[in-house]
Amino acid sequence: MSTAIRIRLTQRVRSVALVAALLGFAATIPAAAADGKIAIVAAENMYGDIAAQIGGDRVAVTSLISNPAQDPHLFEASPTAVRALADAQIAIVNGADYDPWMEKLLAAAPRPGRSVVSAAALMGKKPGDNPHLWYDPATMPRVAEAVAAALTKADPAHAADFATNLDIVLGSLKRIDARAAVLRGKYKGLPVTATEPVFGLMAQAIGLINRNERFQLAMMNDTEPTAHDLAEFERDLKERRVRTLIYNAQVSEALTTRLRALAAAAKIPVVPVTETLPAGMHFQDWVLGELDALDKALGEGN
Repeated sequence: MSTAIRIRLTQRVRSVALVAALLGFAATIPAAAADGKIAIVAAENMYGDIAAQIGGDRVAVTSLISNPAQDPHLFEASPTAVRALADAQIAIVNGADYDPWMEKLLAAAPRPGRSVVSAAALMGKKPGDNPHLWYDPATMPRVAEAVAAALTKADPAHAADFATNLDIVLGSLKRIDARAAVLRGKYKGLPVTATEPVFGLMAQAIGLINRNERFQLAMMNDTEPTAHDLAEFERDLKERRVRTLIYNAQVSEALTTRLRALAAAAKIPVVPVTETLPAGMHFQDWVLGELDALDKALGEGN
């Protein structure tokens, strides 16, 4: 099973079958941008948000995963997704086997001259690496630069507008770097734990010690954690060996619910994080909000 996709066998079979069925459907869809705007399709909405900030009123952005209540690992392709990609002049993917269904959709809806921006390719990441790349503060600036380059290629007449917007976005992303640096100065070397490695790259940037990583990988891959790893995780909570429990709020399972209850009983603060940008927020504000919550939790966990 993929290191990045939590998808049970029956769901995987259904998704693959649906994508295959859509291959013929895509060939009948005309490619045209809406209202003369540059059509962009992002696999995940945090990338779509950055593209919209850079493109402004020159772009029409569709994000295939945009519901924070949905487990993104269980995404299933639809005719609507294929139709959107058929029109797309720019596609943005996470990569590192986080969204392999996007490769199938791109193949189902080819378009000459389309630019594909891959966060994993930009960061030199591959399947097996932590795929939650947007939580690495170094990722989104590179994605933003690549998107601006793709927009300039698609619409050279508005290159100056894209460059101006890119500068604004890069400046705002520096707020995340600065906030992470403050937390690193306060909490570097402190032990934390998590139900999954969703926030792991940010925790690494802050300098936190992330315990129970084997358990986290097992949960992400939908495999059974070993009895030893589970016992060690529970011991960390009961004996207050960690300052905070970080959990993926988009995935609800009996085991992780039990661990959250153990953390609460031990008076260990818990911090929810998500894999999808909440509605009505920009990427920068979303991440900064989670960093504020982490700062509060680490401060309380003395």
